[in-house]
Amino acid sequence: MSTLSDIPETTVNQSPTTVESALTDTRLRVVLLVQVNSGAEQRFLRAYDQLSQQVAAVPGHISDQLCQSIENPSQWLITSEWESAPPFLAWVDSPAHREMVKPFHGCVEDTRSLRFSILRETLTAGSAPVDVTTRGVDAALRVGDGLVRQALTFTVKPGSEDAVAKILADYASPEARVDEATRLSRTSVFMSANRVVRAVEVKGDLTAALRFVARQPEIRAVEEAINPYLEEDRNLDDPGSAREFFARASLPVVHHMTTGGPRPAQGVHRHALIYPVKTGCGPAVASLLARQDELAVNKEMAAEQSAKTLLSSTIFQRDDIVVRLVDLSVPLDHHPAMAAGVSGRRAAAVLGRLLDLGADGAVIDLSVDDGLRRFLAGCDMTPITDRQAADH
Repeated sequence: MSTLSDIPETTVNQSPTTVESALTDTRLRVVLLVQVNSGAEQRFLRAYDQLSQQVAAVPGHISDQLCQSIENPSQWLITSEWESAPPFLAWVDSPAHREMVKPFHGCVEDTRSLRFSILRETLTAGSAPVDVTTRGVDAALRVGDGLVRQALTFTVKPGSEDAVAKILADYASPEARVDEATRLSRTSVFMSANRVVRAVEVKGDLTAALRFVARQPEIRAVEEAINPYLEEDRNLDDPGSAREFFARASLPVVHHMTTGGPRPAQGVHRHALIYPVKTGCGPAVASLLARQDELAVNKEMAAEQSAKTLLSSTIFQRDDIVVRLVDLSVPLDHHPAMAAGVSGRRAAAVLGRLLDLGADGAVIDLSVDDGLRRFLAGCDMTPITDRQAADH
């Protein structure tokens, strides 16, 4: 409900391309592990009852369950089912969700949210189990690369951009090793005007990594240093204020793909592109870019090119904020259509209708290379820092 098999070998995708996506039609299972404070059980139950009634009216929600551990009564489990990931992600990142979960604050001391696409399901009719393939599951399974990705975005006061960039570029990196199972892999920070985007890659448990980083003195010093420049005030010493800030700043991954094979030892160009999305068109832009990236990579693979152009693409989206993080084997303007995420006039026309391309009365034509290069120059964010663990 909230923030929080055995598969036949013939169905496994043998392609070397890694694809991880929330932009599918498969049903979604959300699992929230909760540690309830001693003495707060009744308050927790009342909060759950209230939230379950409210979430039942959210578009895309199907059902939810509340369970209590039989070994540890302080451990509870909330599960919910959704028609697909996009409506859940839209709700969980909304102001309405932040209001709904406020009654839980003070009831719980620890939570962990997990999200899963439902791939296989067994329904029992009488005594005979029936295997059911979930609606929308492709024959090819999505393949992961072991990394978890997340981003934060926030704005700073106009005029403070240079000072903020210096703070975010000059800090000392924290220890990469979080615990036996979790390591920080990469942090990339970009700015466009007064907007900051900080993308992280973690091997292991993202929640454990983020909590570990938040406790490091180097990171706390950075956060305190940029506090005066933020457009929205926050107090990281106040759990409620910190929770509100990070909920607003969260920019979740909705699609990721990495081409197979060895990556070049050098000459990889990482760019963050922020798309000028028209109001209400964020989900459509993210879906279009995801499809175009997969088509572009499949086209290159079919042509058996030894050198891939698009090495990886990660699409972050919340509401109408869409950021696409790409690793390219060539400079950004060498293959502008692939860099921008369009292939062909039809895709360019569709994307053009979803974006605000007017600038001082001039409209950018995405169907020609010159227009694409102008577009890329406008949405290419300035890199501030890009830090990788030694064994990345």
